[in-house]
Amino acid sequence: MLTPRPAWGLRILALGLILLLLHPQPSASGPRPNFLLLLADDLGIGDLGCYGNKTLRTPNIDRLAQEGVRLSQHLAAASVCTPSRAAFLTGRYPVRSGMASSTGDRVLQATGVSGGLPANETTFAKILKERGYATGIIGKWHLGLNCASSQDHCHHPLHHGFDSFYGTPLSLMGDCTRFELSEKRAGLERALGLCAGAAAAAAIAMAVGRLMGLAHGTWAPVILCVASAGVLGSLGRAMGPLVQLADCVLMRGQEIVEQPLDLARAAARVLREAEGFLRSHKTGPFLLLVSFLHVHTPLVTTPPFLGRSAHGLYGDNVEELDWMVGRILSRLEQEGLSERTLVYFASDNGGWLEARVGSQQYGGWNGGFRGGKGMGGWEGGIRVPGILRWPGVLPPGHVVPEPTSLMDVFPTVVKLAGGALPQDRVIDGRDLMPLLLGAEPHGGHEFLMHYCETHVHAVRWHQRERGTTWKVHFTTPEFETPGAGACYGRAVCDCTGSQATECSMISSHTLASQIPEEVIMERTKVFTNQAVNQMLL
Repeated sequence: MLTPRPAWGLRILALGLILLLLHPQPSASGPRPNFLLLLADDLGIGDLGCYGNKTLRTPNIDRLAQEGVRLSQHLAAASVCTPSRAAFLTGRYPVRSGMASSTGDRVLQATGVSGGLPANETTFAKILKERGYATGIIGKWHLGLNCASSQDHCHHPLHHGFDSFYGTPLSLMGDCTRFELSEKRAGLERALGLCAGAAAAAAIAMAVGRLMGLAHGTWAPVILCVASAGVLGSLGRAMGPLVQLADCVLMRGQEIVEQPLDLARAAARVLREAEGFLRSHKTGPFLLLVSFLHVHTPLVTTPPFLGRSAHGLYGDNVEELDWMVGRILSRLEQEGLSERTLVYFASDNGGWLEARVGSQQYGGWNGGFRGGKGMGGWEGGIRVPGILRWPGVLPPGHVVPEPTSLMDVFPTVVKLAGGALPQDRVIDGRDLMPLLLGAEPHGGHEFLMHYCETHVHAVRWHQRERGTTWKVHFTTPEFETPGAGACYGRAVCDCTGSQATECSMISSHTLASQIPEEVIMERTKVFTNQAVNQMLL
């Protein structure tokens, strides 16, 4: 056997070191990664091929799961948009930041409302910006805009750590077009129509009474009622355009660039902005949050995707979302950024089961899980897709069955960026990297609270030593019809009141172990009482 001389050995070693320097392999302890966070809106966990769907085509998201880690028990901190997104950005339960409602208005209802993510909350974008990252958000915000005036923009993304914002400060809504399902327009039109009808009926009654000699006096009340009916009727007809003008707004930074928003061009604009951001910041480091308008109603879908799926307009919208994800990932690869970028894909909450008109379903499918959007304790409202890809670092095709949360993104991103977690507040999220890399067999959550508004509807207990996850339900909605798993006839299920029932139910989301129910109930109740008392401090 020929043995290389020492000089040749040194040359080979030097050549290897040069090649390693020219082509460094990424690692969790190496250079700081870029972050591309992709957040869908109202996407059901059962809508994706990588989560078991066989009838919708989602090849790009499925490929992301094949090349990365798929979280099979990934949970939103709330079952509706605004509180879930607040928890995602801050790593904290929304009750801690005041972003969980106690009045029934569970999400921000209009651009002009004064509520929003408080200025003293710390987002991961704020910490990364301080660490030298370029930070951007494209798409939906839905965490408030103004405080005392229409121009102070105190809740604007630029005041929460983002360098750039392109999108809508509220949300995509049925009010933004003449859609069958409307959040505000239909109710306002109906109320004004009833008032106009009442005024017209009063005018007719008074006029008939005058003509028949049953009433005396001037015609002024009749004229006033006729005028009122006309004004109210006109307001009803104008309400749709007025709501659209007020709430369907496109902004770049703090400037309104389109009012109302042209929905037909929204998808193309989101793509253009995302691709432009990746081109402009390819030297890094960067954090980009693409907060898709898909697949929230009114399901605005471009002509190439209409009629393509087997599930109507909703399915078409899901397949267009997947195409958009593919376009963004392709741009990431074209710019040579794939190896240096941690990609995360999720949804803010489960699919909206009540989004239907007649037999036409406009909401998503939550797989085999009961419930949907708006249901704080039922799995269909809070279990969402969760996929992370970082080539060369995270093992491809790996599935993590442990309970994880959207709140975990906060500590994970901050630590990878070399930042420090805030020490002046409780952070409920847990760093995902030890779990993703296999360094730890179990996640950081022994308990997870499941809220509906400010009310604890359920608590999840991960019994690590047995590999079992239990969930104790304290309140459940009254489904319509009973057993349907949804509240048809209402926008979403109520959290409290006559349409919600107190209960003590236990369910298991893994293979059941032999443990008395009273032990499970007592353990979760003790934790719940301690946690609620802590949050009230």
